[in-house]
Amino acid sequence: MSEAASRAAPLAQHDWWRGAVIYQIYPRSFADSNGDGIGDLPGITAHLDHVAALGADAIWLSPFFTSPMRDFGYDISDYCDVDPIFGTLADFDALIARAHALGLRVIIDQVYSHTSDQHPWFRESRSDRTNPRADWYVWADAKADGSPPSNWQSVFGGPAWTWDARRGQYYLHNFLTEQPDLNLHNPQVQDAALAAAKFWLDRGVDGFRVDAINFAMHDPLLRDNPPATDGGPRTRPFDFQQHLYNQSHPDIVRFLERHRALTDGYGGRFTVAEVGGPTPEAEMHAFTRGDTRLNSAYGFDFLYADRLTPALVRKAVETWPDTPGTGWPSWAFENHDAPRAISRWIDPQHRDAFAAMKMLLLMSLRGNAILYQGEELGLTQVEIPFERLQDPEAIANWPLTLSRDGVRTPMPWQADAPALGFSTGDPWLPLGADHAALAIDRQAGDPGSLLNLTRDLVALRAANPALRAGAMHVEHATDALLVFTRSGDGQSLLCAFNLGAGPLDWRPAQPDRYRVLRAVGGADQDGLPAYSGLLLAQIA
Repeated sequence: MSEAASRAAPLAQHDWWRGAVIYQIYPRSFADSNGDGIGDLPGITAHLDHVAALGADAIWLSPFFTSPMRDFGYDISDYCDVDPIFGTLADFDALIARAHALGLRVIIDQVYSHTSDQHPWFRESRSDRTNPRADWYVWADAKADGSPPSNWQSVFGGPAWTWDARRGQYYLHNFLTEQPDLNLHNPQVQDAALAAAKFWLDRGVDGFRVDAINFAMHDPLLRDNPPATDGGPRTRPFDFQQHLYNQSHPDIVRFLERHRALTDGYGGRFTVAEVGGPTPEAEMHAFTRGDTRLNSAYGFDFLYADRLTPALVRKAVETWPDTPGTGWPSWAFENHDAPRAISRWIDPQHRDAFAAMKMLLLMSLRGNAILYQGEELGLTQVEIPFERLQDPEAIANWPLTLSRDGVRTPMPWQADAPALGFSTGDPWLPLGADHAALAIDRQAGDPGSLLNLTRDLVALRAANPALRAGAMHVEHATDALLVFTRSGDGQSLLCAFNLGAGPLDWRPAQPDRYRVLRAVGGADQDGLPAYSGLLLAQIA
């Protein structure tokens, strides 16, 4: 069987997504095909071999839709077209065809909570109070003193309401002023959102990541949010409130059930919710409960943590018990919004060992494993000077909000090429000073590289049913020691990790019952050196 055919074979599986490895691509920064310094769809298509060689099951594409790019594609002005910066619909079709030929599924973002203020829907809605789309966005009269309808604050800073003189009303925007909130309570708006999803399903996409879905419906009574009572940091006005009324309305699940009915009509499609916030677990479970809502929810447990600890892992995984009706988790250590984990969690001296241990841990967790582009290379966070910042949140809240630009820098393909092979032009963001040494062409030829280790570990996960979709039980989670079991399909694994800087004198209780399945960092059945991991398979 050819490589392409063997990779394509899993496409026929029903629950292909359960335990899948999903590779996130940020299109602006993956590969530029035309020399304008911005990544694009043809650039992605030309480099999909890299993702297939990792053994990933799917790619997740961050937004590539028509947009003024005030929030780099999350402000959509046409849900059913490709922004010219990224290419054309024909380029997208070519990407789908190439991905499927390589056995890769394609998941794309859908943004239902808001649009761009340049979207034709909003332009019509704001024109007056009687037009056919007058109620497609969240409009409200001023209070008697002219102030906004409620005290709600925007994620990006300042009030979540902006006055519009044409309507003589305020409109809601939980994010940028240029991102007005859709009124998803309106059945017509739901129909339009589902029509956009159908457009992409008909073009062959295999699923959706539903962006910021907990912001998709507001409290129609416009009640004020109470003050925050936790001890978290207060870098934005948004942080001073409990977000009880500007988001998280219970009717969101009714829309998700309509969405699931649509995707189920296509067979084998996958949907995952993005649910942020300090306590998202209840919503994540509500959005994925049973067989009529989304398949999975995207956990933020690790994305903003300043340390990787056994207690953190235990808390995250035990939130998703293997019980009837409970949804399926998806885990990420890095993404396009969060600082690189390798820069958050470890000092430069120990990065290599830690990166290997971290990758083995991610591939050992119960749930889907989401790799962000460059994570397989051990890319570090890039310091972006203020004058080069592109991120609107970082610019608005400088210097208290860490720029998202530092994790969105271009992929290093070739160590000795201009712009590290990302583009023949000037990249839209500066390249990491240490990223040439981590370039793909250098790591591909090094048997001991993180890139080659990642390929091995993804293959290990695929080949062992206990890792792919088995049950998980945490046995120990002390200061540095993490031990858990994975079991399923007649296979039982014991997984031990040292997340600390000193060696641990740990041994399995009955070592003769196990054989070493995989070890990193010098771990074995006689002990766990600093930043090491060990997978043991029980002998039948």
